[in-house]
Amino acid sequence: MLRRIANHLFWSARYLERAEWRARLVDVHYHLLIESPPHATEPWAPLLAITGESEAFAQRYREADERSVLDFFTFDVDNPSSIRRCLHAARDNARALRHRISSELWLELNTLYLDAQSWSPAVLGEAGVFGFFAELKDRFYRVAGIVDGTLPRDLGYEFMTVGKLLERNENVTRLLDVKYHYLLPRAEDVGGPIDLLQWAAVLRSASALEAYRRVYGNAIAVDRVVELLLFDPTFPRSARFCVDHLVGALRRIGTHNPTPPAAVPPLPTEELATMLSTGGASEVIAGALHDFLLAVQDQCASIGTTVFDDYLRFE
Repeated sequence: MLRRIANHLFWSARYLERAEWRARLVDVHYHLLIESPPHATEPWAPLLAITGESEAFAQRYREADERSVLDFFTFDVDNPSSIRRCLHAARDNARALRHRISSELWLELNTLYLDAQSWSPAVLGEAGVFGFFAELKDRFYRVAGIVDGTLPRDLGYEFMTVGKLLERNENVTRLLDVKYHYLLPRAEDVGGPIDLLQWAAVLRSASALEAYRRVYGNAIAVDRVVELLLFDPTFPRSARFCVDHLVGALRRIGTHNPTPPAAVPPLPTEELATMLSTGGASEVIAGALHDFLLAVQDQCASIGTTVFDDYLRFE
């Protein structure tokens, strides 16, 4: 496969995952604010902390109110990670590959992109935050279903899988890190009603609340949330599940690599897979959860760099 084709497939999937994740965050955070009226002066600021964009936001907006954060997250063409910009980038990458993807996928993705061009605060106000983002999540589910149901499991599919899983793993670790260390700074609030609502919101952000309840029941406990979202090998948005399937995709890609195996530097996946298969929530919380999550993110960044250098870089 040409590196140019692999590059487009990788980034198309990664931008779609990023856009869907942001839609999830906004939708869940909006419901959280309804369920527990905020006591913070800027209740929408945590979204900026989760995505690591507080500084970029502050350069162009005065305060992190609902209107400004929704604009930054959803419509802002100057924000390279806004939902609109992510859809634009995903569609541009897919447009170069119309001969490599199904007509159903192109039609759905192109329609979503065209609809995004007409988005505005007025459109959001008319539909309401709940209605707008509920519809948007359904659109992402349709795209995911079309990818799953119409694309052959060839090298192109593997590169899309790598892009999606790297993005998903980074998102879930960042969400856990910000919630655990920043969103509830007062020690006396730990375990209280607001704390538990926020941890339930973390689960909903990953569509994990029902999966959590099936395993652990209705009582929310921090160590169990961390266990599910980091170490569960069966839940499709957990860090371990993502890494296990990432390793599989990279191995299958490696079998098609014309470069002799000895000349290809090993991908830094084995260490990450070991971290997530042998660790546990109680252990990392008792140690340093923040450091563990940073280590996972650093490993994912290293994997992304190696994948780009070995397979995606083209002149």
